[in-house]
Amino acid sequence: MGQHGRAGIDTRNSSKAPSLKRFTRSLLAYAFTTTAFTTTAIWATTVHAADVATTATSRTAYNIPPGPLEGALNRYGREAGILLSYPTELTAGRHSQGLTGTHSVQEAMPLLLAGTGLAAVAQPGGGWTLMKQDEPNKTLEEVTVSADWLGSPTPKAAKKHPGARTVITNQELTESGARTVEDVLRAVPGVRVLDESGTGILPNIGVRGLNPLRSEQVLVLVDGIPITLAPYGQTGLSLFPLTINSIETIDVARGGVAVHYGPNNVGGVINFVTKRIPQKTSLTVKETLSVFSGGNLLADTYFRAGGFVNDKLGLQLQANVIGGNTAREHSKTEVNNLMLDSHWLVTDRSEVKAGIQYYKTQNQLPGALTPKSYEQNRNQSTRPLDHFNGDTLRGNLTYNYFFDNGAEFSWINFGHRSNREFIFGNSTNADIASTQKQSAPRNFLVYGSEPRLTFNIDGGIKQKISIGARYMREEVDYLVDARTLATGAYTVSRNWRFENDAYAIYMSDTFMLLDNKLKITPGIRREQINLYYRNNLTGAQTRNPTTDWLPGLDVGYQANNEVFLFANTHKSMRPVQFTQITFAADLASEKAQNYEAGIRWAPTKNIDTTLTAFRFDFDNKLEFVNQMVGFRNLGKARHQGVETEFAWRPEQVLGLELKTGYTYVDTKQLSGAFLGKELPLTAHHQFNQRINYHSGNWNWNLNGLYQSESFSDGANTVTENATGSVGKIPSYSIWNAQITHNLRWSSKKIKAGLAINNLFNKDYYFRGVDYSQGRLPAPGRSALLTLQLDI
Repeated sequence: MGQHGRAGIDTRNSSKAPSLKRFTRSLLAYAFTTTAFTTTAIWATTVHAADVATTATSRTAYNIPPGPLEGALNRYGREAGILLSYPTELTAGRHSQGLTGTHSVQEAMPLLLAGTGLAAVAQPGGGWTLMKQDEPNKTLEEVTVSADWLGSPTPKAAKKHPGARTVITNQELTESGARTVEDVLRAVPGVRVLDESGTGILPNIGVRGLNPLRSEQVLVLVDGIPITLAPYGQTGLSLFPLTINSIETIDVARGGVAVHYGPNNVGGVINFVTKRIPQKTSLTVKETLSVFSGGNLLADTYFRAGGFVNDKLGLQLQANVIGGNTAREHSKTEVNNLMLDSHWLVTDRSEVKAGIQYYKTQNQLPGALTPKSYEQNRNQSTRPLDHFNGDTLRGNLTYNYFFDNGAEFSWINFGHRSNREFIFGNSTNADIASTQKQSAPRNFLVYGSEPRLTFNIDGGIKQKISIGARYMREEVDYLVDARTLATGAYTVSRNWRFENDAYAIYMSDTFMLLDNKLKITPGIRREQINLYYRNNLTGAQTRNPTTDWLPGLDVGYQANNEVFLFANTHKSMRPVQFTQITFAADLASEKAQNYEAGIRWAPTKNIDTTLTAFRFDFDNKLEFVNQMVGFRNLGKARHQGVETEFAWRPEQVLGLELKTGYTYVDTKQLSGAFLGKELPLTAHHQFNQRINYHSGNWNWNLNGLYQSESFSDGANTVTENATGSVGKIPSYSIWNAQITHNLRWSSKKIKAGLAINNLFNKDYYFRGVDYSQGRLPAPGRSALLTLQLDI
């Protein structure tokens, strides 16, 4: 859009954007040039040191002073470049005499553990575990000591969480045919994903029957920090500044988290863990090419370089450029993602982590189709005016201090300045040409600070106490404008200003009973939110303060080596949204009572099963009454269901793993005009399947999803209308497959992959979002070619 003299804000591209774009592309070009030169030189001269036979026999110089065992192990693990696993309580109260001199791992571990009563045992798959010297045969879970409630984002740690939790590993991210985050999350029980773009820029994620549109009802974090543009006042992911290549693991905790994470915590939390800084300097270059029907291409170029430059400082740079088109018309996509991280080991007991990110995206949106147009050609676009642009500059700074007695203090600080803009035609019927070109730009300034202290009490009943607080400031400029195409007349229908000061405090106390087999954690969270609204066109102002207490109780019981039982109940909430207070100033947060109980059973080392029952009840959902009344806390609703997971690794076929999951969700509206009907976009049945076979340097993966039919509106309309805006959404099933080959070239790792998404080219669709109403086609069959080089 041209210059319109907008009041309040202007989200047009700044003059600095092209230079940053050129810088990013130049950086990637330099990376590829450097890589090509390096590998060519290695090939030509064949002068390169051979790989060290094993990490255990390599020798490294150490100067680790005496002190708490936890701190000594943390430093040793970083300097040795090995993985150490042990339960939290094993190192509590123990001290190390330190380690000096040059040693191999086999020599260093006994010296570091001397006098602690612990021994280190090498694991078959790599890494080391700690055990008491009088219990040499006991297998211990892998746990990272952390003030964070969820702890280590690993499948082993998830097995001890007192709630439903799934951790998606890096192998599942890279070897399952996934092109976007949506592709990966489909494999998680209870999670529903609507793929709006096919490129990962606008994910729609729902959990356990909660509405997935714009991911408004799930708390999404990146490294424990909220990624939403306004975590309190606008919970939707209308800008998703993350690309799949920058992610190491995804931690999906669907229950037992509302005390420690907020504010939008009804559906649990999804934490994207980005790639860590490696101990040894390394470089990764990766290219992924998606080939769609009709010959359209989408290129995804990724570069990563990082490592510890000395024994105190680690640095890492990640750059990701995505560009091209999907199978649909009007689908041009451009994404630039630049991330810089640092890790400073200030002392033996303290560290500072910092990160800065710039993300920019410009996209054509093909939009939804009417049923008639969909049947004619599902890849066409009849909405030529629709676009989406956004950019964000984000930063974070974290300070951690580890005390002698095992306590940990963490102080997280974060902030971002962001812009996003939807541009669209005003027609809600995709077959009728629009008469106006509208835009909805938003500017955001958000910053926050969260200190947290975790400590243990060993006398009498063992306890782990966590106390934290958070302050967050949100400022949003909100504009809606339009230009009439025939006359060029320009109007501004909304020019709003929103502000929020939010304060949260929380505390939990984990009681460890029955020789640490039983853990009971009561906790409470208090949220105080102060929303402010000003209409810049009329001068009208509104304030909406709310205060909520959110108690919770988590119970985990290790009945024996095979059985873990868990249960939890939490009061959870979704805050009043900025746009809702434009109608009224006396609204309260939506609150639900969550209940969850389950069992994890591993009858053998090759079988894992989980069964979880859940329910949450809303008693004050915000419902839109009419244009005159606006929103009121009138809604009551119920979500309940069952999730199951089963994994089998047969001994007869080494390297084979079979996984399946099933989710049943039942929802009901308990108030309002649609009393007794189901909630929209809730499928009763979901099946997940995954077959993975690893042999030598090869990996074969086949994964599938079945999603049953669902209603698209609260009235549960069955028959589809002419525009496709309402009507039942049919069931569908899709399969993805990938073959991955790992090889070495001059001692450098190369990974090549070929994947097919939507293997059988199934036609399926969702309903459009916002003005783009109708059938929104999901991506058809596409091929992914991947080549990765690690140096």
